[in-house]
Amino acid sequence: MKYFEKEDIIHITISDEPEFNSVEINPNITAELNDLGELIGIEITNASSFIR
Repeated sequence: MKYFEKEDIIHITISDEPEFNSVEINPNITAELNDLGELIGIEITNASSFIR
């Protein structure tokens, strides 16, 4: 997990595989998928409004 303070983004890496596609869960949360459709990461924008 990495927090980018300036951008207020949290990125959770599950696998180092290349991102093939992504699915917006809601306007602030995106699931990153590999070429098989498996979850490889999660990106949370405006993170400080979710996590303190």
